[in-house]
Amino acid sequence: MSDGHSYTLTRTLDAPAAEVWQAWTTPGQYEQWAHAAAGSVEMDVRPGGAWKSTVVTPDGGRFPLTGYLDVTENRLLVVGMDVPGRPSPAVMTVELDEPDAGRTRIALHQTCDSAEERDMAEQGSTMLLDSLSAHLAADAGA
Repeated sequence: MSDGHSYTLTRTLDAPAAEVWQAWTTPGQYEQWAHAAAGSVEMDVRPGGAWKSTVVTPDGGRFPLTGYLDVTENRLLVVGMDVPGRPSPAVMTVELDEPDAGRTRIALHQTCDSAEERDMAEQGSTMLLDSLSAHLAADAGA
């Protein structure tokens, strides 16, 4: 049970929410930017739908992602992630808001069981946001 070891990361991206949504929910795009093992991404984007992907960390660690717990198109993804040693999936929330036309505020939130788990998860989420930002910028320049 968690005792409140949480983090929230926010960024403003130079892309509309629908484009950010597509990057998170289209297997080919997600595989390009999310450090996913080639061929490991399957997505059934709906509450209770399967999300299968294996994220590969810089040190070679592999973490399987499991499923969608809640989905609101272009606004919210609540996903489960298998964490070694945890009896149930960790939950990460991805929220999108488009305060200005063509710009999206993204917020990633997760509550972990320990400060160490939180620090590792926050580092991984920071890498994801960095990679997503680079992916969207490359698409905008194409």
